[in-house]
Amino acid sequence: MQPPFIAKKPQGRRDRPQRLNPLSLALLAALACVPGVSGAQDARPDPPSAGATAAPAGGDAPELAGVTVTARRAEERAKDVPLGIGVIDGEEIEARRQPTLEEALRGTPGVNVWSDGSPHSANVLIRGTGSINPVSTDDGAVALSVDGVPMSVRNMSLGTLDVERVEILKGPQGTLFGSNSRAGAINVITNQPTRNLEGYVRGEIGQDGQHLEEAVISGPLSQSLSGRLAIRNSGSDHWVDNARTSEPLSKPRSLMFRGSLLWDGGPGTNALFVAEREETKRSPGLVVLRPYGDPPSMDVTPGLFDHNAKLVERYSVTINHDLPVGRLTSVTGYTKFDTDFVGGYDARAMQAMFGMPAENMQRSMMGGHTTSQDLRWSSRPGASVFWVAGVNLSRAERSFEQLYLSRNFGIDRRYETDSQALYGEVTWPLTNVLKLTGGMRHTWDRKSYDATYGGTVPDARKLRDDYSTGRVALSYALTPTTNLYGAWSRGYESGGIGDHPTQVADSVPYKAASTNAVEVGFKMESASRRFALNGALFATRVKDDHLLGFDAATLATSTVNADTQSRGAELQGVWRLGNGFSLSGGVSVIDAEITSNVSGVSGGAIRKGNRSPDVPKWSGSLGVAYTQRLSAFMGLPTPVLNARLDYQYVGTRAADPQNHFDLKKYQKVDLRIGVVSGGTEVYVFGSNLLDERYDLYGFAPTATAYVGAPARGRTLGVGFRYDF
Repeated sequence: MQPPFIAKKPQGRRDRPQRLNPLSLALLAALACVPGVSGAQDARPDPPSAGATAAPAGGDAPELAGVTVTARRAEERAKDVPLGIGVIDGEEIEARRQPTLEEALRGTPGVNVWSDGSPHSANVLIRGTGSINPVSTDDGAVALSVDGVPMSVRNMSLGTLDVERVEILKGPQGTLFGSNSRAGAINVITNQPTRNLEGYVRGEIGQDGQHLEEAVISGPLSQSLSGRLAIRNSGSDHWVDNARTSEPLSKPRSLMFRGSLLWDGGPGTNALFVAEREETKRSPGLVVLRPYGDPPSMDVTPGLFDHNAKLVERYSVTINHDLPVGRLTSVTGYTKFDTDFVGGYDARAMQAMFGMPAENMQRSMMGGHTTSQDLRWSSRPGASVFWVAGVNLSRAERSFEQLYLSRNFGIDRRYETDSQALYGEVTWPLTNVLKLTGGMRHTWDRKSYDATYGGTVPDARKLRDDYSTGRVALSYALTPTTNLYGAWSRGYESGGIGDHPTQVADSVPYKAASTNAVEVGFKMESASRRFALNGALFATRVKDDHLLGFDAATLATSTVNADTQSRGAELQGVWRLGNGFSLSGGVSVIDAEITSNVSGVSGGAIRKGNRSPDVPKWSGSLGVAYTQRLSAFMGLPTPVLNARLDYQYVGTRAADPQNHFDLKKYQKVDLRIGVVSGGTEVYVFGSNLLDERYDLYGFAPTATAYVGAPARGRTLGVGFRYDF
């Protein structure tokens, strides 16, 4: 059966959706939010995952459960946090078939992701704010933390294996997450070992050679020790063809595992040990000449991307110990990454740009490691006064080597960063219904850089930066079920040396960027906890955002600064209607623009008033889930039907800061239908049912050529999951 918003067209033409205007979308989304995302409180929406027991059809809908989050480095209910938060539940991620963090974020209204399809390129913007052009591996406006361990912002494509939840913290988070969080932070929490033996196996196969195999087992190892092991193997044929062979451009593969041990040292004391590794192979970065064609293709040497690889590792130890007053937490982390990547312009793009039909490729080899230590003292969950104070230390070393294949010219760069910070935040009840929040962080950064150009020309730089970030907020309990809040916050992104200098003159350190943001909002839940809704109005100003500069005469690259601003509103929620139905959805409207004239930028000069790239004015989503007990059939005891339909709308957005052209709006529809019996589920799925070839990004390298990256088209498949 077709979704109600799809109109039938004459045979021979691909079905296209009827236009859904933003006002209609807003009215629909006023009922709810992105499936599984609720800043008011974060509830797992229907249907349950495989192995779960569904509520009887026609029975009362279950209550929404307020979820505990760690958005402020300590446990508290999301409803009580005086800032915008979205939480994507792990079961929701699986049900929507979002195998990477990038895909989960891309499906969230108000969160935009720029990516060339490779595992090292994702750039995230929240509420219209983020780095316009990330000019280095360290350059980013949205911080990433996994189980409390900071990771490079270039790892936003990490797999979502065995994830409990993903917290999206909106607006500057410099108080608790440091420099690279001036637009927000992504906080990923993975599932911990359990005291009961449990686990599951899951498999999927679909079109274009897509496959996924996953297994998790968790349980006790001794009286005080529990363990958990999760592993995933996945792959597919690439959705872009090689024009010379008419075969897929490559066959990307990913292998990921995570092992964890949880030691219970008695009441109030525990330690969690985690080791994680993910390796992706044969993933190309897409630079496809527009229009893409059907099917989209690149004109490159066959097998060019066969040796592309990225390895990410994370090791951490988290220790909690309850004191007579508060809780002491220590998080020690070590992360490592290695990337070997070939990418660039294919022969078609070079022909359109310069009249030379010869591919122009370069090999980039990046590697590095970071050691971090966070020690904090915080209030216990449920305390009348929330507070947290801590110290954070980190040291990062990385290298970036580039070899220009067509010129036999190489550059070897090395970067080091030492950072120390003190931070604290408190929420103090002024009255029974009014609370004041204040937080501050002071950071000391020391950075160094040295490079060798062409094997003979040396270069070295050093810089230091001391800065403070913070926020102030007021929250008011309008009713027992509704909170109002207002907040001001300041974010900061320290300066550095870009990854793209080709000569000594290019390596002048770039300026720091700073953000000031205000928001007012509400968070409410019905007395029955079947309905939750929250919303916010926000405004953000950024000074000295980063752009990649380029001098065509000398081929010199640099970092150029621009000011920006964004204003908007968002609404999100969830509603359990009963009789097995639930609705969830969200809508975001953002007006983001560049507020200064900029010259000397790659792609041409930028005018004040240009729209910020990759930010649609309107975006939204709506999810419908249905759970129903079925009569016994085929010998299945107590079968349960699980079905969900997800719809996403992303409006027109500027492709680049010069506003050379727009990326078209698109509508994405996903469907999943499964039957659960006991601990077993068999399901069918359809991703991108409308077969929209929407853009992952786009830009104009010259006045005569536009390039970009198309997303994967329609995929149909089947899956199986067994829980024990």
